[in-house]
Amino acid sequence: MKKQIKNFIIDVDGVLTTGQSFYSKEGKAYKVFGPDDNDILNLIKDQINIHMVSGDKRGFDISYKRIVDDMKFPLSLVSTFNRVKWISENFNLKETVYMGDGVFDSLVFKAVGYSIAPANAFEQTKKMANFVTLRKGGERAVAEACFHIMAKFFQPINIYKMSFKKGVGVWK
Repeated sequence: MKKQIKNFIIDVDGVLTTGQSFYSKEGKAYKVFGPDDNDILNLIKDQINIHMVSGDKRGFDISYKRIVDDMKFPLSLVSTFNRVKWISENFNLKETVYMGDGVFDSLVFKAVGYSIAPANAFEQTKKMANFVTLRKGGERAVAEACFHIMAKFFQPINIYKMSFKKGVGVWK
């Protein structure tokens, strides 16, 4: 029997982004977000609740602009050390897929129903993950994870059996 999965929580830095931050003399100025992740997230958002988290206080405004303003997904500022508690207060841990890359994300992996790491995650974190993508963070890892989640817990994505209305894919 398949697990009941309802939520997909994604760590921003190193997963949706390359993990790189570019600084000017004024401070953190840029992050690199990858292609296709937003498009595929929009394909699955009717099947699973999607929420992003970041522990990057200095770069939160950059993440907010991309994720909330542009992508139209929820984003919360949550320290890696508080993520298990935060998830348990806002979601059912066992109904949650969490995707992270950092040293401490393995602590979250132990608590949630299913865990995913991008190819460039910390080595110990990858060992704790249920699934490791072939793609790196910021290089379509989230898109790959979406295809995996859909195939494992829902219905495989077949882009050739979709129609598109107002720029959003709809299952035929």
